[in-house]
Amino acid sequence: MGEIKLNGMLEKKLGVFKRPSFKSIQSSIAVAFSCLIIAIILVMAFLSYRLNSDSVENNSQEYTYQLIEQVNTNIESYINYMENISSMVLDNYDIREYLSQESELDREKNELQEQKISALFKSIINARKDISSIMIFGYNGKFISNRRNIKLNENNAPKNQSWYKKAVEAGGRAVVSSSHVQNVIEDEYRWVVSLSRELTSADGKNKLGVINVDLNYSVINNMCNKIKLGKKGYIFIVDNEGNIVYHPQQQLVYSNIKTEQIDRVLKSTSSSFILNEGGQKKMYTIKELSQTGWKIVGVAYVDELVANKRTIQAYYLLGGIGFLVLTIILSIVISSRISKPVKRLEASMKEVEKGNFNIQVDIASSNEIGELSRAFNIMTSEIKELIKQNMKEQELKRKSELKALQAQINPHFLYNTLDSIIWMAESKKSEEVILMASALAKLFRLSLSKGEEIITIGTEIEHIKSYLTIQQMRYRNKLDFEIDVDEDIRQNKILKIILQPLVENAIYHGIKNKAEVGTVKIKGKRDGDRILLQVIDNGAGMTPEEIETIFNKKESSVRGSGVGVRNVNERIKLYFGDDYGLSFESEIDRGTVANLRLPVME
Repeated sequence: MGEIKLNGMLEKKLGVFKRPSFKSIQSSIAVAFSCLIIAIILVMAFLSYRLNSDSVENNSQEYTYQLIEQVNTNIESYINYMENISSMVLDNYDIREYLSQESELDREKNELQEQKISALFKSIINARKDISSIMIFGYNGKFISNRRNIKLNENNAPKNQSWYKKAVEAGGRAVVSSSHVQNVIEDEYRWVVSLSRELTSADGKNKLGVINVDLNYSVINNMCNKIKLGKKGYIFIVDNEGNIVYHPQQQLVYSNIKTEQIDRVLKSTSSSFILNEGGQKKMYTIKELSQTGWKIVGVAYVDELVANKRTIQAYYLLGGIGFLVLTIILSIVISSRISKPVKRLEASMKEVEKGNFNIQVDIASSNEIGELSRAFNIMTSEIKELIKQNMKEQELKRKSELKALQAQINPHFLYNTLDSIIWMAESKKSEEVILMASALAKLFRLSLSKGEEIITIGTEIEHIKSYLTIQQMRYRNKLDFEIDVDEDIRQNKILKIILQPLVENAIYHGIKNKAEVGTVKIKGKRDGDRILLQVIDNGAGMTPEEIETIFNKKESSVRGSGVGVRNVNERIKLYFGDDYGLSFESEIDRGTVANLRLPVME
């Protein structure tokens, strides 16, 4: 009945969401969409924008190209100067003679030559602060630079450097490297651009070594930093292999946080192109250096270029833009008022789908959405009450069934015990009558337990001891029992009358039909965070199928076969949860062990 009522309430309340009347909302949406009329104004503004955009872009491209040309001229002047230095060194007689000597036969002469050459290099460096260093690496193992008494870095031999290898491959032509860290000198790491060249004898037959002229990278950096292409525009330089020579955000490029269209720049055959990157249009203007093959690239943001056109168009677009802004604000306000309560209601419905019936929607308006929210709140409240009522009814029904099952056990046992007392009385066995009657009285006194459902394990053991005493007197030489329960758990709490059905099951179905004496053992101990009670018999035993039948049996019998056992298992699970309960271990003709696992209740 509870389930039918719940389903009916759900169908009734969910029917509220099917009402098709949303006239006020439809009117609001119609008003919002009427703002599309402004598209005419936008089209006119766009056409005007396009008429001037090409002119602005062409002018900006020409301006950028002029700036790049200026940078190109400056860089080529630096490279020409570096190349002149290398040519001067190539024509210097002292340097050729110094590099041609295969052994240090005249140490004093060598020392004078080194001082003379180093002084020459030093004078060049002093004249031009943009030159970082001049170094010669002779094939005869000699090394000289503008600074004396410096040591080469043992971990970075010159022969392993890219600029050295390219100079050797170029066969006397000057080679300009990309920007790099010069680390051939011990404890020095300078950011430079290198010009390297192989030195030969006057007749060109003998190769003498490699000269390297380093240009301070700060020269290129300062020169390029001064070039401004709007607020966000910039220039960068790449060599003919795609390596970055200069970039204002060089570290970000090396760490792949920022990317550039280097492949497109290298493959481009035109002086400029426009790309859309991340929703922003960029105009790339390219100039190639004739000496090095480097490409200087100017990057300008088209949005910044268009800003100038908007200034020109502002006079006749001002009115249209103002109207557009007002219309956009109006549409935002209307759509927000419509969508916010609907989204809140949608979120609440999703919570209900997950089983959360404690959700309540705030009623912020009195229109159709407000009515819908009110109906939704009523629905969730009634569903929650129905669920509580249904759960309470099911729990009461469950407990009533278990108590009824429990009550079925006691009368049967009482009838048999009274029959035994009558029989013993008729046989004039007064002592046995007194003993059995006392045990029966104690048994039922403990069973009542003042109406309490939870008792101590010690009380439950006393109860089962009285029960076994009665059964031992009834079956005389057919039954024996032992009780071995740890003292440290006897004060722990337990459900009452959960051992008796298991002992009864052991007697009636395990020991009763046994030819020799049967024994029932009661054991109890603490097992980790649980309490383990065991009822062990040496009776007939059971097959796995018979054990399964005990738990799955639908119909009770007068003799209680399986009813009391299921009663015990279901009571434990009802009170303590599915992690606790009853299990069996049994073997045919070897006996059965009933294991009761319970929580530790102090």
